[in-house]
Amino acid sequence: MTRSAGFLAVAALTAAAVAGPPGTAQAALRAGHAPQSPARLTVGDQARPLSVEGAPLFGWTPRDRDPGEVQSAYEIVVREASGKAVWDSGRVRSGSQEYVKYAGPSLSPETSYTWTVRTWDGSGKRSLWARPAAFDTGLADKDWQATWIRRTTAEADDYTLARKDFTVGDSKVVRARVHIAAGQQYALHLNGETVDHGPAFEYADDGFYKTVDVTSRLKAGQPATIGALYHWYGSGQGRPKGEPGLLVRLVIDHADGTRQVVVTDGSWKVTRGPWKKAPKRNGDAGDYVEDIDGTAAQLGWDKPGFDASSWQDPQVVGVHPASGFKHLHGQETALTYRTVRPVKVTRLDSGALVADFGKVIPAVPVVRFRDGVAGRHVDMHASYVLNDDGTVSRSKDDNQDTDLSYGYTQRDGDQTFRPLTYVGFRYLEIAPGSGAEADDISAVLQHNEVTREGALRTSNAGVNAAYDLMARSALYGSQSQFLDTPTREKGQFLGDSVDTSLAMMGAYGERRLTRQAIREFIASQARYWPDGRLNAVYPNGDGKRDIPDYTEMFPGWVWDYYEQSGDASTLAEAYPVMSAVAGYVRRYIVSGTGLVTDLEGGSGQYKYGIIDWPATMRYGHDMDTAARTVINVLGVDVLNATARAAETLGKTGDAAALRADAGTLTGNINARLRRPDGVYTDGLKSDGGQSAHASQIANAYALAYGVAPAGTRATVESYIAGLGMQMGPMTAHRLLEALSSRPEDVVTRLTDTKGPGWGNILARGGTFTWESWDAPETGQSFSHPWGATSLVDVQRTLLGVTVTAPASAAVRIRPPLTGLDRASGRVPLQRGDIGVSWNRAGHGFSLSVDVPVNVHAEIHVPARSAGDVRVSGSARLTGMRDGYAVFEAGSGHLTFRSDH
Repeated sequence: MTRSAGFLAVAALTAAAVAGPPGTAQAALRAGHAPQSPARLTVGDQARPLSVEGAPLFGWTPRDRDPGEVQSAYEIVVREASGKAVWDSGRVRSGSQEYVKYAGPSLSPETSYTWTVRTWDGSGKRSLWARPAAFDTGLADKDWQATWIRRTTAEADDYTLARKDFTVGDSKVVRARVHIAAGQQYALHLNGETVDHGPAFEYADDGFYKTVDVTSRLKAGQPATIGALYHWYGSGQGRPKGEPGLLVRLVIDHADGTRQVVVTDGSWKVTRGPWKKAPKRNGDAGDYVEDIDGTAAQLGWDKPGFDASSWQDPQVVGVHPASGFKHLHGQETALTYRTVRPVKVTRLDSGALVADFGKVIPAVPVVRFRDGVAGRHVDMHASYVLNDDGTVSRSKDDNQDTDLSYGYTQRDGDQTFRPLTYVGFRYLEIAPGSGAEADDISAVLQHNEVTREGALRTSNAGVNAAYDLMARSALYGSQSQFLDTPTREKGQFLGDSVDTSLAMMGAYGERRLTRQAIREFIASQARYWPDGRLNAVYPNGDGKRDIPDYTEMFPGWVWDYYEQSGDASTLAEAYPVMSAVAGYVRRYIVSGTGLVTDLEGGSGQYKYGIIDWPATMRYGHDMDTAARTVINVLGVDVLNATARAAETLGKTGDAAALRADAGTLTGNINARLRRPDGVYTDGLKSDGGQSAHASQIANAYALAYGVAPAGTRATVESYIAGLGMQMGPMTAHRLLEALSSRPEDVVTRLTDTKGPGWGNILARGGTFTWESWDAPETGQSFSHPWGATSLVDVQRTLLGVTVTAPASAAVRIRPPLTGLDRASGRVPLQRGDIGVSWNRAGHGFSLSVDVPVNVHAEIHVPARSAGDVRVSGSARLTGMRDGYAVFEAGSGHLTFRSDH
């Protein structure tokens, strides 16, 4: 969708729908039902958060059986665990149902609260109270009263076990929480079970902690053991060096009102974990090969009664905050883990086993050895590719220059090999003579936690397959950070994060990981870039480095997040950074041409802008330009996105100045960077002459970002359509966005099995989007989620669903006139899932739509005239437009039939 300034007008239309024009369903609802009690209560987009910091942000979904309904008011009540009311908002006249800020007295740290909400509909009828939900407040740094500890070692790859025995108090346990932080990974153990594990890839001076509910795992009066494995392994992409350490605080609340606290201190015991010294997998992520010695495993180390007399006392770093560990904040995101089995296991003539998991997955392999032999070493290799002889490929080109080997030394008896750190792979080969059988092989797949999921099915199997590929790739590339790839770098690159975030919001209604990533890149500016730039990777192990056009992507990303979520708090938090980015761009607009010229930043092939990547994906783009069209178009988006944020936040002066500068820059682009036929060149040379090359990316960006004038858009669209696919997976979504008025071309680009694109990935056996269309030929990554973003264009252009007001308060439903015969799907929006199903048969067209409560829909029905449309449900015709009869409607189920 072309970016526009129409959100305020749409919001006004939505507000008008609350009152309801005469003759509409809203006006008739005075005789309707009272709304049902709200559902899906959240705090900060979490159903049951355990570490809420600052004022809680409440969200819910209003429900109503009547059509065309809206929320006109709400009331929130927050209570202590005892039932005593802490805050009652009273009746608040508002349609807001997301990120509603707590406005009561200060909440106590490390405390459980319940809350509920009720709503009023458009006619003033009141719902029942929602089923109460709960949240816990988090910890300030001063509240930890726990000591950072570590094992004294100089190992670069440090696996350390730590444990503490204690006895649970005699009174019944009513609440128990473990708060844990570590450098850099951990697995939390309690009474012989692993109860949580995760990474902590942040800067030590601004890290995360996790809170875990262990109430059901502790029994009054019983001995107990709390322990952890922590893993520190220095710096890498997406991983600052930091320092090793473990911080734990276990809090047990008893029925008699007493509180028992167990914390890390000098009384704990530590020892080395059973990992052997091994080489690094590569020089990017800096992961080490995992070679585990089963004979050195300390069986039962995390259970009461274990003899830890041979373990050493820990090095006591100090009470938090201490050393480099300056600040911790609660982690909002979470990972989901599930066990998957191979779709096929083959025993080769050599005796080796080769497991095929069917798809590339981010996972750790798990192998059970039922009859281990002490001292028997087993070599294992994961891979993306099989050789012709059925063995897994160990080629660096096939595996992202990464050593995907594992090792395990067995002890006698039954045991299971499970490494700690995930990688991306599809195949696993286990050397002959291991004792393992096919049923003994599995993997633990991990990805960012999601609670909702979209869906799409169309009349074109290639479109369906491309959508599924993109949705899965986005999910698997979303870990504790947005990754460029789960194998090689494992870094949160800014450009990759923008792409994957958009896909995750579209396919899964994701919010928390996007918000975390936005805040991390906000922090990167404060840490490294007083001139307004942002780090290209953050957090990261190689310090200060940027890519200019990645910095330019940030303001538009923040606005996209706000448009999808309605999260004004994060928009306000990001606004100073957006403004600084706008200032950075403005400083490089030269007076002679009025264009952004030699935008400072980057190095090597990224200097002044990456444009597209890898370099083969530039398809001849003229990099010898000083005023690059792509950089200038992104500059317009920086100014426009920041202006929209300013308008939303009431900064009218800023908004006007930004809009004016965006308009001037747009005019200069169109005056100086186009050929006489209206097609955009790649930019101006340093001598002021135009580039002779007119790349697809320069022209697609001009269309997608609304720079191309209306009168020449058709010419530019025809030009880029004629080029096929000459943009890489990183940027190809802007091509599909630019072609949104030509849905048949969108279908072609998605499904072409011969030329570059998603159809070709699938035709060549790919199961994850690639780093480049030519990845098999150039040795690039077979697992790059940045190619997933175009699923949003599938939703908008082919299913026909576009959000037109922040928080999905308003949507447009416009099925395409060409390209497909039918489509149906579900899009997870902030205010609920919207369902669409349409079918074209001969000259007939049918459309059914399910609109959530408190959402206004503009529905476009293909028709020759308004009189050809038959409607079931409450909708108001507003007129004919571009071959569509256009209707306005509120919530509920609606169906339309027409001749066209």
